Amino acid sequence: MNIEQVFREERGRLLAALVKRFGDLDLAEEVTSDAIEAALRHWPVDGVPDRPGAWLMTTARRKAVDRLRRDQVHAARLALLQVEVDRYDPPPGDVLPDERLQLFFTCAHPALPAEDRGALTLRCLAGFTTPEVARAYLVPVATMQQRIVRAKKKIKEARIPFRVPDPAELPERLPGVLQVVYSIFTEGYAAQREDLADEAIRLARILRVLLPDREVIGLLALMLLIHARRSARSELLEDQDRALWDHDMIDEGGALVVTALSGGPPGPYGVQAAINALHDEAPDFASTDWPQIVALYDVLSALAPSPVVALNRAAAIAMRDGAEAGLTLLDQLADEPRLRDYHPYRAARADLLHRLGRSVEAAEAYREAIALAGTESEQDLLRRRLTAIEGQP
Repeated sequence: MNIEQVFREERGRLLAALVKRFGDLDLAEEVTSDAIEAALRHWPVDGVPDRPGAWLMTTARRKAVDRLRRDQVHAARLALLQVEVDRYDPPPGDVLPDERLQLFFTCAHPALPAEDRGALTLRCLAGFTTPEVARAYLVPVATMQQRIVRAKKKIKEARIPFRVPDPAELPERLPGVLQVVYSIFTEGYAAQREDLADEAIRLARILRVLLPDREVIGLLALMLLIHARRSARSELLEDQDRALWDHDMIDEGGALVVTALSGGPPGPYGVQAAINALHDEAPDFASTDWPQIVALYDVLSALAPSPVVALNRAAAIAMRDGAEAGLTLLDQLADEPRLRDYHPYRAARADLLHRLGRSVEAAEAYREAIALAGTESEQDLLRRRLTAIEGQP
């Protein structure tokens, strides 16, 4: 395991363990950063220790003593911590207690504004930089920095507890946590950072063990079924070589969908997972069960209506009923503010216009989509589609 992998594996656990110990997110984050900086100085020279998590925890605790020593208000607390540091015996096998679930629920506490919950969790649990969090939420970096500072201050002032909620609280608290996990996945998938996508899937697996809720299972299934196509994602779904897909992951996701949709009314993540299962289980694009996908989008529209759901439903109807029917629905969404700068909307219009033989309009729509696309890979895919149109007689 290289140094980067160690940091990716250990940072979240270390931070969560320190938050539980100190009850202070700012202090925990500071000494976590200090410990990692110390590792960056020592490990390239001395090598990665046999127990990297224990090394980081020991270093972080000592850093905390140093910081508290400079603050006389915490003199009594310092004395207790110094005793702990002196007596600290790293657990066998380098297994730090995994407190990340508690930290997720703290960051997703309903006392925090919704946008702050996701931002803070991405910063603390996924290790996103502030600019990466800002990109995920499409706001300026300075604005995101203010949100993160505000959220930490609120946690401290409101004395938000570091714990997993009681069962009675879970229906209110769990959706926020699931949204955060999915945000980690979508950010990683969009940026082709498999480490982040894998981290989101791993966190969903942890959640499933702790909370065998059907929507937790649905979220895990959804991410697996999307991630299974990662090796072919440089092409549109209709052009992908399905032999490149991870069929073991598809089988796992498909089995989880059955569980997610059993035993009661479906949830939004379970329905989205079912849609992706139909895509993944079709032997080819032409064989996709579009009527069933449209029916599932009808259910999703009732459960969690949004412009993006409406866009995807219109694309599915275009496959079931023809391009003209889909384009009519897309045009009805033209004034929706959330789709104005959303490049998949422009790309969907371009595709339908091209299928209808309106090549000039299709090319212009592709140019608009390219200008709005957030990653180079997305732009390359759209440029290839544009080139294909422009090369036709």
